[in-house]
Amino acid sequence: MNNTVLMIITTIIVAIILVAITFFSLRKKESKKFKKEINDLDIEKNQLINVEILSEMTKVKELVKTDNLQHKLDEWNKTFDYIKEEMLPQITEDITNVDFLVDKHDFKNAVKKMTNIELEIDRLKKKSNKLINEIKLITNSEERNRALITKLKVLYRELQAKFERSLKEYNEVEDSIRKEFSKIEKKFQKFEDAMDNNDYVEVEKIVIVIEAEINNLKEILEKVPNIILSANILIPGKIEEAKTHYSRMIRDGYPLDYLNVEYNLDEIDSKTKEIMKKTKKLDINLEETSIELKTMLDYFNELFKDFDKEKECKDTFKEGCKKFRIKLEKVNKVVYDIYVQIDDIKVTYDLTEKEINRFSDLNKNLEIINEDFKRLLEESKTKNYAYSKLNDELDGLVLKLSRLQDDLDFELRSITSMKDDEYRAKEQLKTIQNLLKEAKYKLDDYKLPVIPSNYFIELKEAQDAIKEIAKELEKKPIVIKILNIRVDTARDLVFKIYNKTNDMIKSSMMSEKMIIYGNRYRSTYPEVEQNLELATTLFYKGQYDKSLNLSLESIEKIEGNKHNKSK
Repeated sequence: MNNTVLMIITTIIVAIILVAITFFSLRKKESKKFKKEINDLDIEKNQLINVEILSEMTKVKELVKTDNLQHKLDEWNKTFDYIKEEMLPQITEDITNVDFLVDKHDFKNAVKKMTNIELEIDRLKKKSNKLINEIKLITNSEERNRALITKLKVLYRELQAKFERSLKEYNEVEDSIRKEFSKIEKKFQKFEDAMDNNDYVEVEKIVIVIEAEINNLKEILEKVPNIILSANILIPGKIEEAKTHYSRMIRDGYPLDYLNVEYNLDEIDSKTKEIMKKTKKLDINLEETSIELKTMLDYFNELFKDFDKEKECKDTFKEGCKKFRIKLEKVNKVVYDIYVQIDDIKVTYDLTEKEINRFSDLNKNLEIINEDFKRLLEESKTKNYAYSKLNDELDGLVLKLSRLQDDLDFELRSITSMKDDEYRAKEQLKTIQNLLKEAKYKLDDYKLPVIPSNYFIELKEAQDAIKEIAKELEKKPIVIKILNIRVDTARDLVFKIYNKTNDMIKSSMMSEKMIIYGNRYRSTYPEVEQNLELATTLFYKGQYDKSLNLSLESIEKIEGNKHNKSK
């Protein structure tokens, strides 16, 4: 028992020791990790003030000859001292505190402080990089700006040579451009003076100004010739051409007030002169001026298109009016003819009030189109409206007339359909009457012993149906729907009686022939004689189909037996 207790206690103690060893091992590993991060932060901190900054600052001190550069140097020293004297000690102290927290294993607070330190170092690193870049801009200024000025002088000489070769293209602007060259020449001298005085702050400004002025001069030399050409030659020429064209068209009776030609030409002339006035002084925005002149030239292109369009529209309008008048007169005649006959049509056919009103509406709409066309022709004579506008109005009238024609065609088809139905009913009446007569003639030609009573009933129905057609045709107005029903009914009944007559005659003829044929077997076969007697009785009773079937069965039975024996 004692041994068991002892083993349990020993096991627990060993477990506790192992847990403790593991715990301290993990804490040690984590502490080591934080120590490395703290060391990295310390290295980054020390790199904020590096040898390169000190070296470049020393170079600047040797170059100082002007107040401008001294002022810049003072600013850089102030920034440098801020980083070195204020921020670095603060960061050093913060790193020490973090190290202390790690030793205490207060990792949570250590992480927060390390994050703040990283942010601060990053901020100061940007400030430090900006500082070194500004200093290098001065220390490298002589070599860099000398190279840049050399390139700018080459470009300057090229522009000068180009200008001298093409003096005719610049005409009135020659003096202003020479002044621009002179201004840049003075800037080059000012650059040399600033370099001699080591005034590198001023040098940077001068180089930027020279580059901007040379680029501006380059743009002037490229765009001013086109501006002069457009303002002095192209646009004045277009103005004169437009005035001449406009005067001739006005003389020929074209209404062009809507184009405001005279006002627009005066405005363009005024703006062109103003542009040239400013161009002589180079007091213009070259890009905007070029666009404005191009817009003016585009206006003339559109104006001449409008002139051509008006000429074309005049011919189109005249031709369109001729065609429209012909079409309108045809429609007027058709509608007039309908109204002349409308009373007869109403008497002849059972038209509804709605159908009659549709004709009235068509007539009213046609009157409106006639009035509008008359007004359009009067407007064309006043010369107050452009032919393009008159054409648009004519197109509208053409569309309205086309729609009215469609409606008119529909109504005419309705009337025509009624007339066609009436004519067809009369033709079909003749046909079925002839068909019924033919059936009667056949019945008279073949003297049947007996005609079934139901035949006469159906014959009477067919005759009555024919009479109903005649009655409908005599009515005024004719109700086409009822007439068509009467025709369909009569046709069906007549065809029925016609077919029945043919079938009845055919059956009676065949029955009679079969009875005669079967007489050869009467004396030999009593059964046949008996059946033929019965068939004869049925024949005289008018039951021709039954008589025929009985005769056929009797004869087929006898002849079938004979045929089997012969085999």
